[in-house]
Amino acid sequence: MVKHVILWQLKDEYSWEHKEQIKKEIKTGLEGLKGKIPGLVDIQVHISGLSSSNADLMLDTVFENEEALKGYGVHPAHVKVADASVRPYTKVRICMDYEVDFAAADE
Repeated sequence: MVKHVILWQLKDEYSWEHKEQIKKEIKTGLEGLKGKIPGLVDIQVHISGLSSSNADLMLDTVFENEEALKGYGVHPAHVKVADASVRPYTKVRICMDYEVDFAAADE
């Protein structure tokens, strides 16, 4: 399995209220991809960070393998959400992808 984690900061020009709406739209759009992209096992968007956070939202996904992650990146449904709901509003994107062995973690 492969984890794909992204942290975003929204652009400074938006009010707190507008940022809250943007985060909800990103969450709805990305979580709506579950079941639509081959190899995507789980997808969650966290939008309620603590005041100690310096990111506005986090994407936490699990893929069957690295090939599935690559397919997600170019899948039309993902590209549509990213182009319409994410990229226009974000100023910083930090990503980390890594392999996990859930079976070993359960032992």
